[in-house]
Amino acid sequence: MIQLALILLGGDFVKRQWPWLAGIGLVWAMLGVAIFIDALDGVIYFPLHLFGYLLLIEAVATLCMTSPTSDAASLLRKLRGVAFLVLGLLMVDAHHAANVILAMAFGMAFLVDGGFRIAAAAVVRFQGWFLSLLTGLFEVGFAAFMFEPYPTFYQGTVPYCIGMGLFLSGVGLLRRAIRLARRPERISIAALQSKDLPDASPPAVRTSDLTQAAGLLVVHVWTPIGSAGQTIPHPLVDRYIAAVDTSGVVSTGHAALECTPDIYVSHYPAVEIDRSSASFSRALRATADNNVAGKFQPSYEVEAAGWCDSTAHVVFDRFDRGRLAMFWDIYRQDTTYNLTNRNCSSSVAHCLDAALEGSLGAHGTGLAPFFRAIFNPELWFAAQLRKRAEAMAWTPGLVLDYARALQAAITPAPLGWESLWSAMQRSWRYGVAVFATRASRQVKAARDKSGVGSQQKDGR
Repeated sequence: MIQLALILLGGDFVKRQWPWLAGIGLVWAMLGVAIFIDALDGVIYFPLHLFGYLLLIEAVATLCMTSPTSDAASLLRKLRGVAFLVLGLLMVDAHHAANVILAMAFGMAFLVDGGFRIAAAAVVRFQGWFLSLLTGLFEVGFAAFMFEPYPTFYQGTVPYCIGMGLFLSGVGLLRRAIRLARRPERISIAALQSKDLPDASPPAVRTSDLTQAAGLLVVHVWTPIGSAGQTIPHPLVDRYIAAVDTSGVVSTGHAALECTPDIYVSHYPAVEIDRSSASFSRALRATADNNVAGKFQPSYEVEAAGWCDSTAHVVFDRFDRGRLAMFWDIYRQDTTYNLTNRNCSSSVAHCLDAALEGSLGAHGTGLAPFFRAIFNPELWFAAQLRKRAEAMAWTPGLVLDYARALQAAITPAPLGWESLWSAMQRSWRYGVAVFATRASRQVKAARDKSGVGSQQKDGR
């Protein structure tokens, strides 16, 4: 979460505010440790019920104020409202069973995430896989800690998770704020944090225009099931990993990024990779022996004419063309393609990060943009997708959801209670205006009637 938030806040914001960011990270981490230790002795000072009621208020307000449309932003906000509603109800419930349910739910979440990390690290062997493996083992151990009743018989479930989350995010913020403060001037954060660039100096930022870029930025996605023939249905696998047709041929789909009029990012192997099931499993390793020569498609029109139109796309009209152009100039110097390490989807994701860098830090003063980013639920969802992709591989399905989440994150709706309060204020002002108008009309009508009556009396 912290890594993505700092990218969207931009290098200028981080350079200017890094002492405050580092201080917040330190205090954040210390607060997390204090909350975790407080929950160990069974006497919990953390205001759990108050926290639960706040979640309920936010959930009800979010569900009431969310647009009934089915776009990505509305769907994410509805999911946030439902999740907050369930968690809030469990937190305010004084029954012991609520604590047990929370412990099982959080424990299962850590167990699934840890198991996923361990499996991905063992199979894919991406860069940094050993650290991800250790993180997965830690998550599995923490899940076991959540499952067993000692020492508070599940009463400390929520403080444990909040404390651990605050500690890890605080340490991450402190470390990255200090590191990014030392970067050279006008160096892209997305370039510094990308692992796919060739051995060259990170690209500097030539221009910064976040108001209205010339043209549009479009993320094109050919989903695995949409680009394959008659497939054997495998839910979720078809959506995020690959689809297998009746002949046993694997289709991974494709992703590309188009920035009109002259930037097109579409990384593809120069020679088609064997897509049979047996060969495909060997190509999953993100090691150098699976590197092959790649090529970049010239344009969407050429690619669509030789294959088919994309099955989904996401459009951005506010982005930084200068950062995108410079990042793409450096990236395409190396055509190396790797199915799980340097592929079409990873190139699109990294270029999208470069194009949107600074989009959240361009407005607002002081630390206000940082706090808006931290409490942005769409950004949290995008960060989770990013974490999954970095622990396994970027796929077209993940890129599609990631682009939709970022699109919602850079134009976020206010918090639910804030939207509700604004709506109440607008309704109150409208009611006052209507009442004043009616009263004015009644007074005028009374005066007119009184004037007519006086004239009739004088005439007599």
